[in-house]
Amino acid sequence: MQAKRGRPRNLETQNAILDASYQLLLESGFGSVTVEKIAEQAKVSKATIYKWWPNKAAVVMDGFLSAAAARLPVPDTGSAYKDILEHATGLARFLVSREGAVLLQIIGEGQADPALADAFRTRYVQPRRLEVRGILDRGLQRGDLNPKADFALITDIIYGSIFYRLLVSGDRVDDPYVEQLVVQAFHGALSES
Repeated sequence: MQAKRGRPRNLETQNAILDASYQLLLESGFGSVTVEKIAEQAKVSKATIYKWWPNKAAVVMDGFLSAAAARLPVPDTGSAYKDILEHATGLARFLVSREGAVLLQIIGEGQADPALADAFRTRYVQPRRLEVRGILDRGLQRGDLNPKADFALITDIIYGSIFYRLLVSGDRVDDPYVEQLVVQAFHGALSES
């Protein structure tokens, strides 16, 4: 979230707005959420929302991310392989849940809404890629991973495959599938020492 100049945000008001946007998103989907409905449910003015967010897509995305953050912690087990397996499995389980279905809906809506697509990339995709990169960098520092491994490709193979199944093929996404992805993606990436 990027705050504009002026008085700092009132945390209680901000949380009410984020909660309202998330609840409306769960109840009726992105297309039905409006800034007017968010303002009404949060008991704030539309001007307050627009003072803190540039558009509906940004506030809805922040509401979703605020609610989802606790469900997707970044593990640190001491093993890059185990951390990625735990992280990817947690994401897959989340995506097949009711709340995760909302994220898939956001991706779909983003195909016709450039502001939403941009908010999704900047507020969700880029931070998640940085999380994964952090896990892989820790593994490299510990000597778990081959320094010649292509971390971006590993990320794309695992996480791109999960989203492909959910959004395109409709094939099952479960724990054994995620484990097989991680095994295949890490083939050749693990340190030989």
